[in-house]
Amino acid sequence: MTRTILDLTGLKCPLPALKTRKALKPLQPGDQLEVHCTDPLSVIDIPNLIRETGDTVEITERSDARIVFLIEKTNGSIERVNGALHP
Repeated sequence: MTRTILDLTGLKCPLPALKTRKALKPLQPGDQLEVHCTDPLSVIDIPNLIRETGDTVEITERSDARIVFLIEKTNGSIERVNGALHP
């Protein structure tokens, strides 16, 4: 298990979510991605992204200065079948 830190401070929507998605792709199950953001919309965008990818996320810090997400890559991916989400 590895932990990678992704510093996205100063970036505005949609860049934090797009760069987080790109950083998640090469990770193996059990790896963690720690994402540092300053964009207030990231508290909506990144959890929505993680819902799509099927990974897990928690906000470990939330202040006026920054938001820190801890994302863990999981085995499961979610795919769309007939318009419905299935694990």
